[in-house]
This record gives sequence, structure tokens and C-alpha cells, in this order.
Amino acid sequence: MHRNEATKRFHDGDDALADLIDESQPVELPIPDTDVPMVSRSVRLPLETYERVRAAAEARGIGVTTLMRQWIEAGLADLDESATVSLADVRRALAALSRPTAA
Repeated sequence: MHRNEATKRFHDGDDALADLIDESQPVELPIPDTDVPMVSRSVRLPLETYERVRAAAEARGIGVTTLMRQWIEAGLADLDESATVSLADVRRALAALSRPTAA
């Protein structure tokens, strides 16, 4: 059914839309990754930046917004001087300390 036809039928009180909805298959909605109430904000990013974030999230096996939220929370913790760091960052830092430096 075309959108204009559907709109006209709706305004005319036609039951065809209700029948169409009744016949539709149930949709699986994603399960939220937190029980904490969330606020949705729009952020404009250059395409290259977004692609880098998407690749980083994919490499970690998490969603883009989950990774962005983690980065924001880590940045805020750093402002509060109660910083949290990932285990991978700790390992990289320790590995860098064990390498000899050029004299």
C-alpha cells in the first residue's frame, strides 16, 4: 500500500490499516545493554572519525554507542582524578616500560 493511499484510508476511518498491522510479524527489539535510564543525544562526527570509532567498537565486539559511552565515562573519570583504564592500556604501558630505550 502506498503511503498516500494509507494516509487517506486512515483519515477516512478505513479498517484496512488495522488489518494490515494485525497481519504483520512480531519484531525483535534489541535488548538494552544497561538498566540505567539513558538520554539520547546526537553527535555530528566527520565520516573518517565515525569509521574509526566503528572499527574500534567492532574490534572489541561492542556497539558504537557503547564504546563512545565508555570513552566519555573514562574522560569524565579522568577529570575527577578517579580515572579508570582498560586492562589493554595497562598491558601496553607495562610492555613499553620493559623495552630498553635508545641512549
